[in-house]
Amino acid sequence: MPLSAAELHRRGVEAANARRFAQARRALAAASARTDDDDLRARIDGTNAYVLAQTGRPADAERLSREALARPGLSADTSAVLAGQLGTLLLHSGRLDDAETMLTLAIDTVLAETRELANLLMNRSVVRMQRHQLTDCIADLERAVGIYESGGDEGSLAEARHNLGYAALLGGDLVTALTLMTRSRPVIAATSDLAAAISDSDRAEVLRDAGLTTEAEALLAEVAVRFGAQRMRQARAEAEFHLARSQIRHDPQLAEATARTAARRFAALGNTAWASRAEAVRLEARVRAGRRTDPADFARTASALHADGFETEAIALTLAARLVDGGRMPRVADDAATPLRLRALEVRAVRASMAGRDAQTRRDAAAGLDLLTNWQRSFGALDLQASVAMHGTELVFAGLRAAVRSGDPAVLFEWSERARHLSQQVAPVRPPRDPEFSADLAELRMLRADLAGSDWTADPRVRRLRDRVRERQWSSTTASGTHDRLELAQAQALLGEDTAILAYVYTGVELQCVAVTASASRIVPLDWPRVQAALDGLRADLDVAALTRGGPMAVAVERSLTDRLQRLDDALLAPMRAIAGRFAITAPGVLAGIPWAMLPSLHGVPFTLATSVSRWLEERGARESRLDPAPERRDDHRRLPSARASAADALPAQQRRSAPLAGFAAGPRVPRAEDEVRTAAEAWATAEVLTGDRARVSALTELAARSDVLHIAAHGRHASDNPLFSGLELVDGTLFGYDVDLIPQPPATVVLSACELGRSSVRWGEEALGMTRVWLHAGTRCVIAAPVVVADSVAGELLAALHLGLAAGAEPADALASASRSTGLSAPFQCHGSGF
Repeated sequence: MPLSAAELHRRGVEAANARRFAQARRALAAASARTDDDDLRARIDGTNAYVLAQTGRPADAERLSREALARPGLSADTSAVLAGQLGTLLLHSGRLDDAETMLTLAIDTVLAETRELANLLMNRSVVRMQRHQLTDCIADLERAVGIYESGGDEGSLAEARHNLGYAALLGGDLVTALTLMTRSRPVIAATSDLAAAISDSDRAEVLRDAGLTTEAEALLAEVAVRFGAQRMRQARAEAEFHLARSQIRHDPQLAEATARTAARRFAALGNTAWASRAEAVRLEARVRAGRRTDPADFARTASALHADGFETEAIALTLAARLVDGGRMPRVADDAATPLRLRALEVRAVRASMAGRDAQTRRDAAAGLDLLTNWQRSFGALDLQASVAMHGTELVFAGLRAAVRSGDPAVLFEWSERARHLSQQVAPVRPPRDPEFSADLAELRMLRADLAGSDWTADPRVRRLRDRVRERQWSSTTASGTHDRLELAQAQALLGEDTAILAYVYTGVELQCVAVTASASRIVPLDWPRVQAALDGLRADLDVAALTRGGPMAVAVERSLTDRLQRLDDALLAPMRAIAGRFAITAPGVLAGIPWAMLPSLHGVPFTLATSVSRWLEERGARESRLDPAPERRDDHRRLPSARASAADALPAQQRRSAPLAGFAAGPRVPRAEDEVRTAAEAWATAEVLTGDRARVSALTELAARSDVLHIAAHGRHASDNPLFSGLELVDGTLFGYDVDLIPQPPATVVLSACELGRSSVRWGEEALGMTRVWLHAGTRCVIAAPVVVADSVAGELLAALHLGLAAGAEPADALASASRSTGLSAPFQCHGSGF
C-alpha cells in the first residue's frame, strides 16, 4: 500500500533534520504529488524551503516560504509552523530583528507544549544567542529541554543541551560548554555525519576560546570540507569564519585570507549580515598584522554589524579600529563576555604604550591579567589554565615592555612574576578518583599500542576517547583559591646569602634579566639576536652528540656543541657568573629548550628552574616551617605568605612517612633501564624496583603514591599537540600525563630518565607545558628531567651518583650538582620546580 502524503512529509522532515537532503527532496516531492490538502501542501513547501536554504539557495528558500505563508485558508497551527520556518531562514541569513519577530509570532500562536513549539523555541534561542541575550536564550532552551524530555525525543534533547553548552561558551563558562557538547555528541552523531560535523564545528569554538587553537583549526578545516562536499555553502562559510577567528591571534595574515574567502561565500549567497561578520574578522586581522587599513572600512562594517544586531562583534571591531584611528574607546559593559573585556583592556594598554604612558600601560595590563585570573578561577585543569593564557599574551607583553622601559628592577621583577603566574596563580583541587576516567585511559593505552607507527590521534576512536577524557578532567578539576605573588623586597628578604635569582624576561623583541641577591638587584640587558643564533640548531647538535660515540664525526659534533654552549653561556650568564653559589632561574618559553646544566658556568652548580620565584619561595618556606620544631621563634620577615589553597598545603612525602622510600621502574625496550634503576636503588636503605612484567601503569601509580622519590627509566614521548598525552612507555602501555593527576599522594622528587620528557610545548609566548609541569601540578616538589636525548652510559652513571646524594638527605639540586662534579659528566638533566 502506497505511503500517505502525511507519512511521506514526516519522512521528509526526518531526512531534512538528519541533513540527508537528497532523500528529503524525494520524499517531499512524492508527498506534494499525493495531496490536495492546502495545509499539508504549505507545510511541505516550508520543509522544501528549509532544504533549499541548507543547500545554498537562500533566496529561493525565502521566496518559497513567503509564498506558502501567504496562502489563504491556512490553519493557525500551520501558519505558526510556516512563520517559524521563515524566521529560521531569516536567522541563517543574519536578519536577526525580522527573525525574532517571526519566531515570536509563531511561539505566541502555538499554545500546546508540542515538539513544534520546542523547535520554535530552539530557533529563537539561537537569535538571542547571536545577540548575546544569554538570559533569554537560556530560558528558551530550558523550556525546550522540558518539552523534549516529556516527549522522549532524545535526538532533539541532545541538540538542546548542546545549544545550552554553546550559550555557556558565550558566557565564558568553558567547562560547562565542553561538558554539555561532549555528552550530547554521541546522540547527535548517530543522526547523521553532517549533524556530527555541526556539533564538531561548535565544539571547535570551545577549543578555540580555550586556547587549543591547533586542534580547533584542524577540526574546523575538516568540517568545512565536509560541508563543501554536501554543497552546504552557508555552513561551509560559517566554518571558515570561525577558522579565521581562531587563526587571528597566532597567524593574522592567514586569518585575513580565510576571512576574505568566507566573506566572498556569504556575499555570493546574498547573506550580507554574515559577510559583514567575516569582513570584521578580516579587518581586525589586518590590524594585528600591522597592515594599513582605511578607517572608513571599520566605520562602515561596524555600522552594518550594529544594524544587523551583532552588537558584541561591532564593539570588538571598534576596539580594533581604535588602534588605528586613536578615537574614543567604546563602552564595554561589566557583564560583557570575558574575552571582549580582556580585549578592551588590551587595546587600552597598547594605546597607552604607543603614547608613552608606561605607568598607565602597566595599570591597564595588570587589570586585564587580574580579570583573566578571575576567569581562571572557574576551572582548575592544567591544560585549560595554560591554554586560556592565550587571552593574556598581549597584556603580558605590553606590561613587560613598559616595565623594561621603567629601568626599575622591582617593576620588572613584578612583571616577570606576572608572566610566570599566568597559568599558575589559581590553585587546583585534585579530581576525585573516577573509574570511567581510568577506563577511558586504559582503552587509549591499548589503541596507542595498536596504532603504533601511525598518527594515532587521527583515529576516530582515539578522538572520541580523547574528548571524553578532556571533558571529565575539565569538569572534575576545580579551583580552591590563588597563590600569592611576591614583590622584589619580599623575595630578597627570603633569600640566603649564597643564593641568587635570575629572572629572564622576553618582551617579544628583546631579552632582559633581573639578577637578584639578598642585598642587591639589577636589570641586565642581554643580546637576544646572539642568543637566537646560538639556539638555532642547538637541539640537533645535542641529539647527534648523545647518539654519536667515537670517530671523527664525534669529535666534530662535540666541538660544534661545545662552541654553541659556550656562546649561550656568554650571552646568558656571563654578567651574573660570580654573584652567588646557587641559582633559582625563571625563564620564558623562548628559552624552554636550553640545557642549562650543560652551560659551563652552571656545571656542578646547584640551580633550579622554578615555575615562578613566588611559588619556589612559597614551597620552600612551607617546607622549612614544617621542619622547624619551633616556627614561632622565626623572624617574622622570613615568613612566606602561604597559598590560599588546600592543595599547596599538603604535607610532603618525606614528612608523611617514617622512613624514606625510593621507587624505581624500568620500561620495556630500553637496554640500560634495568641496570640503571637497580644500580641507583642500591643507594637507598628502602627501595622498591619494578622491572619486566611488573612495570605496569597501575603498579607504578601505586608505587608513586607510596614513594618519597620516584625514578622512571623508560621510552618517553612528548606530545606537542596535547602535552597531557605525553607519556612513559611501560609494559602494558603508556602512562599519560592524565594518569599522573590521579595519583593521590605524588612523590616529593621525581626523576624522569626518558628521552624528551623534560621538553615542553610553548604556549602563547610565556607558557611552557610538558610532563615536568604535569608532575609539579600534581603536587611533586621537584622533577629532574632532560629536555633532549641523553646517552645511556651518561644517564646511568650520573643518576646513580645523584641517588647517593638524595639518599644522604641532600636537596635535589645539590645532589645533582654534586653528581656532575664527582663524575665529571656534562648532561642535560636539570631540576624543575623547587630543587632546593
